[in-house]
Amino acid sequence: MSFQRFYETWFDQLKKIVRQLSQVPRPATSDQHRELHQQLVQKVVSHIYEYYRVKSLAANNDILSVYSAPWSTSLERSLHWIAGWRPTTAFHLIYTESSILFESHIIDILRGLRYGDLGDLSPDQLARVSELQCEAVREENSITDEFNDWQDSASEILGLMGDIEGKMEKLVEILEKADKLRMKTIENLVELLTPQQALEFLIASAHLQFGIRRWGINHDRQRENP
Repeated sequence: MSFQRFYETWFDQLKKIVRQLSQVPRPATSDQHRELHQQLVQKVVSHIYEYYRVKSLAANNDILSVYSAPWSTSLERSLHWIAGWRPTTAFHLIYTESSILFESHIIDILRGLRYGDLGDLSPDQLARVSELQCEAVREENSITDEFNDWQDSASEILGLMGDIEGKMEKLVEILEKADKLRMKTIENLVELLTPQQALEFLIASAHLQFGIRRWGINHDRQRENP
């Protein structure tokens, strides 16, 4: 199966999983609910891990195809960082969702009520999110520097000089570092959050992905059929 066909199947499965996530009871009011949340969070994380596993195989087979990402829309490709989403986007999403939910619950919060959602992040959780964000920024910058160095050597590729195969291997290495950081970012945040909060984070992340893809498809269709 080509990676494009794999991605289409994987994306459809993600939609089904997210629909399942959206139907679970929230807030968690029992151990049974919390266990269900944890099981579903792990289901999503495993699904994401499978994506990166197969992507790594595709990259080792045809790295330039993975970077060009023909299975993505023009909008999605315009947002790519090292052939995928920028890891620090996850932190911006956490802050945005937390702020929206906090503001919507402000009256109840003043009354002492809690929902256990992303609007209820504790001071310790917020501090740790900030620490993880700083770590991710440093790693992003390091990988970006490696990619810039690789691009600076493009003249050797154009001139058919040097070790071309070695340069392609380096490109695979850079991609694998970027994908490792993407996966680590998700795992770190899921570990930090409660099962309910992790569930909400993963749902919000998926909806962002769905929305960007939908807008991208509509844009590409309009461009093809003016």
